[in-house]
Amino acid sequence: MLYAIGDIHGQLAQLDRALALTEADGGRDAPHVFLGDLPDRGPDTRGVIDRLMEGQAAGRDWTVLLGNHDRMFLRFVRDGVEHDPAITSGKGWLYPALGGPATLAAYGVMADDLTSDRPALLAETRDAVPSAHLDWLAGLHLWHRAQGHLFVHAGIRPGIPVEDQSEEDLIWIREGWLDDTRDHGEMIVHGHTALDHPRHEGNRINLDGGAGYGRPLVPAVLEDGRWFTLSEVGRHPLTPPD
Repeated sequence: MLYAIGDIHGQLAQLDRALALTEADGGRDAPHVFLGDLPDRGPDTRGVIDRLMEGQAAGRDWTVLLGNHDRMFLRFVRDGVEHDPAITSGKGWLYPALGGPATLAAYGVMADDLTSDRPALLAETRDAVPSAHLDWLAGLHLWHRAQGHLFVHAGIRPGIPVEDQSEEDLIWIREGWLDDTRDHGEMIVHGHTALDHPRHEGNRINLDGGAGYGRPLVPAVLEDGRWFTLSEVGRHPLTPPD
């Protein structure tokens, strides 16, 4: 049995609810895979990172993957980099819709994309964000293979072995991936592209149910090769469309 949880985006209350659901299903000691995008948009990035770090420190079998928002947060604090070339609009991490200001607010730093004194903001941010959080984010995995499934944040470049995939594709890809219907040799489980609810596409499973946009964080469980989502009333089959 294995549990997977999609993009959290600073939603600590939703994370706690999801973990309560997996524990009630029987998963306290079962492996969990978190698909990345821990910060941004929601109100408590700090609490989300603390919760996951505490769980790992307590010996829980929790694998956490790197998402594009995790990397944007890390790059801003460590390197002062605000813009990612993958965002073709040119908007930076401090643009409110991308969620950077909400993440900084969780650490007690108030900012937006109009903040003019960037050096002062960066200095305040570096004082506020614990180095343990940054070190932990920097150590997150790009992919994880378990029980015949490959877990990544965004997806893969089809036809390329996972060991040869670029970090950019693993945390950002949509074009050339979401519309690819071929069998990838193993089921790919990912997040990154927000839906209204997790969906099984036959050759891949997208578990980003849109928590970053105020929708519930829906955990999923894999048992005996079958996937289910979890709610307060139990399991619900997650199967490909007819």
